[in-house]
Amino acid sequence: MCGRYTQVMSWSEMMGLYRITDTPHRLNLPPRYNIAPTQEAPVVRAIGDGRRLDMLRWGLVPAWAKDIDIGARMINARAETVAEKPSFKAAFRRRRCLVTSDGFYEWQKTPAGKQPYRITLKGGEPFAFAGLWERWEKAADGKPVESFTIVTTEANAFLRPIHIRMPVILDSDDYDSWLDTEGTPPDRAAKLLRPFAGNLDATPVSTHVNSPRNDDPECIAALANAAPFK
Repeated sequence: MCGRYTQVMSWSEMMGLYRITDTPHRLNLPPRYNIAPTQEAPVVRAIGDGRRLDMLRWGLVPAWAKDIDIGARMINARAETVAEKPSFKAAFRRRRCLVTSDGFYEWQKTPAGKQPYRITLKGGEPFAFAGLWERWEKAADGKPVESFTIVTTEANAFLRPIHIRMPVILDSDDYDSWLDTEGTPPDRAAKLLRPFAGNLDATPVSTHVNSPRNDDPECIAALANAAPFK
């Protein structure tokens, strides 16, 4: 699964990396070291012939939901069932997005307790998760809520000792195909939802990251004297 992640890129860096052509306004994007469910985070969506950067709530709230709280249980969508699940199938067909990131956390069970790791690309480059988004119109204040979920798949061989699942990290060459819901129907989009084939790093970090109240550089700091993950 994916229950926490990081996004420390600036607005200008994201504009270039994800080829964004539009934003509703210049976003104030402070570094995020511990993004948690129900919080707002940046996603990229296709708008006409371009791409737009928006802030959406993490935890997909289906259009048919009676209560926004369902989103806390919809932070991830399994690649194996995303095309059939009532909560996700409409979004998978028509509302796909890129979830911007440069790392995510997983917890490994050990005799001493759960050890958190920050997972990054080997070279530390930013990337994008495969995401889905929805618009919910039933809020009490009348304001629509736009939310997203991160698609997960089986862990690759590197991550399997830590966790059996991992978020889908899209190849940058596949961004256009994933966002193009007209040109890439669900059967073809499903082929993009595979375990990451590139090289990853896993850095042990402190349990400071366990609390969603903590969102600071200490979350990503390598744990002193910890044995590296192999």
